[in-house]
Amino acid sequence: MIRLRGVTKAFHGIPVLDGLDLDVPAGSVFALLGPNGAGKTTTIGIIATLERPDAGTASVAGFDVVAQPREVRRRISLTGQSAAVDELLSGEENLRMLARLSGLRGGAIRRRCAELIERFDLVDAARRRVGTYSGGMRRRLDLALSLVFPAPLIILDEPTTGLDPRSRNELWAAIRELAADGTTVLLTTQYLEEADQLADRIGLLHRGALVAEGTPAELKSRHGADETLDDVFLALTADDESTERSGARR
Repeated sequence: MIRLRGVTKAFHGIPVLDGLDLDVPAGSVFALLGPNGAGKTTTIGIIATLERPDAGTASVAGFDVVAQPREVRRRISLTGQSAAVDELLSGEENLRMLARLSGLRGGAIRRRCAELIERFDLVDAARRRVGTYSGGMRRRLDLALSLVFPAPLIILDEPTTGLDPRSRNELWAAIRELAADGTTVLLTTQYLEEADQLADRIGLLHRGALVAEGTPAELKSRHGADETLDDVFLALTADDESTERSGARR
């Protein structure tokens, strides 16, 4: 579903991605990990056609992100770090508005909104103003909005940041359901437990390059039988200087 080869990107002369190679199989959950400043957000931006690579190639479902950005955008849905919802509208009104903007009409709007409200456990809150929602409910609504027009690739940039454990578990359940239906999910996260629980495969970014990739079990086994993902992360980023350059890297 996603293929990057030799992708480089710099901002103001400071390298952020350094020859990045990445493959995300269709129908999988792929977690992209890395310390602050490792290049996760820039990678997401390139895949989503929001940034242009300086060199290398990137494609989604076989379409080049630079040469065929419209085709790429038709196949992706991006959910950022902050929930993009209108707090003055109800959850149902948010969904209906986006459905109309996506080209749905009449009964198709009603059916799609009802399906998403039920799927993301928002039935009781559907007609309440979003400003009254908890953080977890807003996140579930945000994810529902990203699926108004179904896309084969869902990109989630740190989807559970700031959520309490209960809300995080609820969102994990929603992500698992997406994957079970065959949707490809690419997520970035700061929570290693989250990657361990959700991901079929994990890629670890360090200074703009992929330094490790595999299943959670494979990554842990490479560093000893008793190792955790935390141990793997610390071992592979022990010399990281990105914190000192976090204003420059993204």
